[in-house]
Amino acid sequence: MIDINIIRENPELVKENIKKKFQNEKLSLVDEVIKLDKEWRATKQTADSLRHERNKITLEITKLKQQKKDASALIKKAGKIPEEIKKLEEKEKDYEKKIREIMLKIPNIIHKSVPIGKDSSENVVREVIGKPNKFDFEVKNHAEIAEKLNVADFDSARDISGKGFYFLSGDLALLDMALVNYARDFMLSKGFLYTEPPLMIRKRVVEGVMSFQEMENMMYKIEGEDLYMIGTSEHPLIGMFIDKTIDEKDLPVKITGFSPCFRKEIGAHGIDEKGFFRVHQFNKQEMIVICRPEDSYRWYDFMLNCTVGIFKSLGIPVRVLECCSGDLADLKAKSADTEAWSPRQKKYFEVGSVTNMEEAQARRLGIKIAGKSGKYYAHTLNNTVIATSRALVAILENYQNKDGSITVPKVLIPYMNGIKVIKKQ
Repeated sequence: MIDINIIRENPELVKENIKKKFQNEKLSLVDEVIKLDKEWRATKQTADSLRHERNKITLEITKLKQQKKDASALIKKAGKIPEEIKKLEEKEKDYEKKIREIMLKIPNIIHKSVPIGKDSSENVVREVIGKPNKFDFEVKNHAEIAEKLNVADFDSARDISGKGFYFLSGDLALLDMALVNYARDFMLSKGFLYTEPPLMIRKRVVEGVMSFQEMENMMYKIEGEDLYMIGTSEHPLIGMFIDKTIDEKDLPVKITGFSPCFRKEIGAHGIDEKGFFRVHQFNKQEMIVICRPEDSYRWYDFMLNCTVGIFKSLGIPVRVLECCSGDLADLKAKSADTEAWSPRQKKYFEVGSVTNMEEAQARRLGIKIAGKSGKYYAHTLNNTVIATSRALVAILENYQNKDGSITVPKVLIPYMNGIKVIKKQ
């Protein structure tokens, strides 16, 4: 959520930003906010004037009583003012509610470095790391490999839970947890605090960390309760600081969190393909940073390099894509995707995403910093350390052998009880 002062002082900047995100249907929202804001300020001014008048009358009544004069007319007049003020205050709250509802729909101001483009097809390749392996045999799909090794069961999972779920067993289940533990230790070495968050959060937190469209497409609602299943540990980790003020000397806050994640995955892509790529439940190690505004883009680069570093250490070829304006969710000021190489599809696929929300999340959640010059909103950032389902796709396809077995990446062997090759279970 942007600062309303930007709309008051430079509405054309906000409209231009909306156009850059190709959301012209939202241009009228700026004018709506301006209109409601004027009405809110006029109502507040009237209420303030009545409060001033009430105080003035109270002094006059006191003087008349001291002079033992009749103050009944003024007392009667003063008696009517509280009810008028109450009505105006209710009107103010109504305006504030309407303004907030609209402000939540207006996209964050994108960073000046963000390339302009309509959708993900216009994202810009920023860096390519590593070279794809050359195979002297027919490369298999990750799901086919896992099934033939008897380490994954998609059909049974579909029978009991539906599409988008899976059973992991044997050495592949160990590999999944090896990725979690390796990613945890990697982030600990970078000075992050390891935290395991709640798997359910309240609606206010959900509305604070994401846009309405993302909420509708991602979150599972717990029926009859004010609770949602988390789509990523970023949400409760950021939400942990709701309505809190952090002392400047305690910054940056650096946390890495592990959790199962739950996503509806509603969208044009569907969820019909068999495998680990797009699923309703998966394990994920996440990282967040809360910092001063002037430090946030330094941390943005640092966090991105962490994800690239992990996949580089795993020996997986990756590339970094700079997300264009039309591919940014409403709260994002800047974002980049890390993509891994799929030898089967002969293309890259997303395995992580780093985002600087600047102060958008902090404004929604009331996260402030106490500095020498007063309080101000923090900048919040998040990034995927590793989503194990996507990482398994990358490892199964890039480390497959001619006999159908899978070589375990060297850095994961200590987390696999010494297992170096995954064979048929």
